[in-house]
Amino acid sequence: MNAFGLILIGLILLCTTTTSSLQCNHLPLQQRKVIENSLRLLDKMGKKFPQQCLREKMSFRFPEQILKPRHKETVKMAIEEIFQHIFYIFSKNLTLAAWDGTALEQFQNGLYQQVEQLEACVIKKKTHYFWNKDVNRLKLKKYFQKIDCFLKDKQHNLCSWEISRAEMRRCLQLIDKVIRRL
Repeated sequence: MNAFGLILIGLILLCTTTTSSLQCNHLPLQQRKVIENSLRLLDKMGKKFPQQCLREKMSFRFPEQILKPRHKETVKMAIEEIFQHIFYIFSKNLTLAAWDGTALEQFQNGLYQQVEQLEACVIKKKTHYFWNKDVNRLKLKKYFQKIDCFLKDKQHNLCSWEISRAEMRRCLQLIDKVIRRL
């Protein structure tokens, strides 16, 4: 390969790194837009909360302390994990949900893209902060396992999905509050 080819490859790598860095600098603004869009899509996916589901309502108790660390990187890593869990929950056994398929697909795509962006920005910084605090990570995992078990116990019926959708709305609203403070 000639010198010109090497210079061209170097410039491409430099531009890619710079572009990626710029995206990470604007991550809170991007996240706010994604969350706004996700909340809108959650509303669009289903109708109003069915009255018959009120007696089945359950409190999952989101572990809010996970979103209150002192380091921004810790918050980003926690949010990345939350988006991964939400994506996982909304990617299976949705046959009884009776939601708008297009809105659901857009919701899933938005979550997936956000996970990809967050992974690129916090990549390999997981060696300390949040991930060393296994207690926090386990609390988050336990929270989403409760939701997953609830769906399974109710055989993924309409009410279990509506309750889970309402819970994800609260979860995204908490993340939005945290991002606005960053």
